[in-house]
Amino acid sequence: MKYVLVVDDKEMMRESVAATLERAGFAVESVEGGAAALERIAQRRPEAVVTDMRMPGMTGVELVERVRLIDEDLPIILMTAFGTIDTAVRAMRLGAFDYLTKPFEGDELVIVVKRAVEHRSMVRENALLRMQTQRPEPEAAAITGAASATAGVDRLIGVSDAMRRLRDQILAVADSQGTVLINGESGVGKEVVARAVHDCSPRASGPLLAVNCAALSESLLESELFGHERGAFTGAERLRKGRFELSDGGTLLLDEVSEISPAIQAKLLRVLQERSFERVGSSLTIGVDVRVVCTSNRDLPLSVSKGDFRQDLYFRLNVLPLWIPPLRDRRDDVAMLARHFVSQICRREGRAMLGIEQRTIDALTAYSWPGNVRELQNICERAVVLSAARGAQCEAVRHELVEAWLGQAPAASLPPQVICEVKPTIHPPASGMRVLEDVERDAILGALERFSGHRQRTAAALGIGVRTLGLKLKKWKQQGVVNPFM
Repeated sequence: MKYVLVVDDKEMMRESVAATLERAGFAVESVEGGAAALERIAQRRPEAVVTDMRMPGMTGVELVERVRLIDEDLPIILMTAFGTIDTAVRAMRLGAFDYLTKPFEGDELVIVVKRAVEHRSMVRENALLRMQTQRPEPEAAAITGAASATAGVDRLIGVSDAMRRLRDQILAVADSQGTVLINGESGVGKEVVARAVHDCSPRASGPLLAVNCAALSESLLESELFGHERGAFTGAERLRKGRFELSDGGTLLLDEVSEISPAIQAKLLRVLQERSFERVGSSLTIGVDVRVVCTSNRDLPLSVSKGDFRQDLYFRLNVLPLWIPPLRDRRDDVAMLARHFVSQICRREGRAMLGIEQRTIDALTAYSWPGNVRELQNICERAVVLSAARGAQCEAVRHELVEAWLGQAPAASLPPQVICEVKPTIHPPASGMRVLEDVERDAILGALERFSGHRQRTAAALGIGVRTLGLKLKKWKQQGVVNPFM
């Protein structure tokens, strides 16, 4: 199914458009604004975007401009109740694929989206044909092939010995058909390593699909993995293929596999053993050729000893283990990562390129990074935005701007316009004996109370997504944590 992203600040309109496209056979996700849309597009590229024109914060036309910096060929369809010729012409000039005036019929919407998806497919096919017509001679092709086989690991940024070893391990396991289990703390880049394994493998030309096992309930995860027949349960209006079936010939990434229920663990074990499964509501066995890559930030052997995770499944998953060290154990990589993120964010935001002061690099390198690479990326993004706000004369990320987020200086030393936007300072516990998850929970719940339970403001202050915040609060509530703002 082709993946389409729907963007509208009105929930009823989002659901109506999404339902219409789902009935037409599209895989649809909806978000409520331009910022959320950009975040989703960066994580997973859709085949088309359908967005409202008038939205608070970022208009549809502004979203078109921002998306063009990320993907020049992504078709964007604008819908508005305020259709004028001038607006339509401006939108098309900026790169919009088409324009719908509300109210419109569902058939009209489906036709336009299908045409947009077909256009994107044609653009890709033309690019592939151009590559094929420019294919090098046999000897050169062998060299090019060898270089492309390492392209996945070349994108892993770092010069430390730990990163060099990790690259070597990825290349060693990539050619195998065995299941890969990637372990590491939250934020170290497990999904990036999983994609590198796929890109370096003989399956690189096949699909790579990902499922966040922690974000779905048991019934939804079962349907997502194995698919379902029409009428299999209430709301199953049509047949749906699961991720195992859709990733046939490629790689399936099971993110946070430790979170799946015992019932799904049993079904997953069978797929790994027999390379076959049945859709929900069907007795027809479907065979698949899929390489499974899993990630986990938990100690799976400990989960096995507690009875939370099947031992036989663990042995099936732990065929080719990879361990990603935390950022605090590879401080030699911090400077390179920071420069990469700042450069990447400047390009994405359309800002002048910024350097990084050496004092800033020293402070970043000395920090312990409890949030690992993800925390570094968030701080770099915040620094780029706030550096630009200080004026055109700012040519580098200044030390005093960053140090408050690293718990090295009181926020009062910053200008007032910065204090209201920075992440609250989190001081390390004096005893040093608390586990990281306890520190994270206290920090998040404290920020939630500070913003009176407002999740969007809390997530923005902490530098995490609203969805991530919601999942953490849900998990802690299930663990019996009591907080009036949860």
